Amino acid sequence: MKVPQPFQYQGSKRTLAPTILRYLPRKATRIVEPFAGSAAISIACATHGRADGFWLNDVNQPLAQLLGLIIDQPEQLSDFYRATWRDDDHDALEHYYRMRDDFNRTRDPRLLLYLLARCVKGAVRYNSEGLFNQSPDKRRLGTRPETMRENIRSVSMLMRGKSIVTSFDYRELLGNLNDNDIVYMDPPYQGVCGERDSRYFTGISFDEFVAALDRLNGRGIRYLISYDGRLGSRSYGEPLPDHLRLTLVEIEAGRSSQATLLGRDEITVESLYLSQPLADEVDALPRTHHRPHIEQLRLLESPATYGPVSQRIP
Repeated sequence: MKVPQPFQYQGSKRTLAPTILRYLPRKATRIVEPFAGSAAISIACATHGRADGFWLNDVNQPLAQLLGLIIDQPEQLSDFYRATWRDDDHDALEHYYRMRDDFNRTRDPRLLLYLLARCVKGAVRYNSEGLFNQSPDKRRLGTRPETMRENIRSVSMLMRGKSIVTSFDYRELLGNLNDNDIVYMDPPYQGVCGERDSRYFTGISFDEFVAALDRLNGRGIRYLISYDGRLGSRSYGEPLPDHLRLTLVEIEAGRSSQATLLGRDEITVESLYLSQPLADEVDALPRTHHRPHIEQLRLLESPATYGPVSQRIP
């Protein structure tokens, strides 16, 4: 079943969603994403009927507003995109910069959709003043309007009437969960960006994040987190501490674009942490998920050593 996605978003877990969904119950009352981004996990859950409701949140307010428009005003948003999109190569670059200036002046979320469809690799970037400053991809003109409308309609049909969209600080959101919520968190990777991520207006503190997880544990809230990882033999970020009693699942995400450009064979491995109540419910154990084509190549090679996988504390 094809999962619709209106826009690219760097760091999106769209390609990893089938594996991540293995670690959710067959049916959830509500999926909550405090760092929604492109809402890839919620959209995948909606496509496969894995949840009755969704709470999408992102501190980037225009992005959160855009998600709300996709769900609740699909035709109006699609019409605006059609009027904004350009298929004239000569004018397209100048048009992009005009739309970027307009967005930075107005914060209109409809303009953000065009920028996301047209910018380099869907990589959202903001400067220190909170202004969108990513350049256009000169090799393409962005998603064609008819394809964009189809994707937006599909997401709206899946999630309209089942979703709320907000733009809170993640700590405020986590303090207002229902006990039967399942929380999927994909915060800025502290190993890549420290406490400042240009995808967000503010970063997050590692210690404050751990304290928030402690509070969730105290309530028995079920959650899973994509948080750090490895590239080849190099680890990014401080692992989440053992006292949280998390189960670590590693997922091979393939070769990074940088490794490909440099002709290296380094594989990106992303970490997925499961809270103890969720791990117990879905019978999860620490493991590494290998990409199928990579596994086939390994049959012809000596086994690669990735190092130890953290164990859940009994």
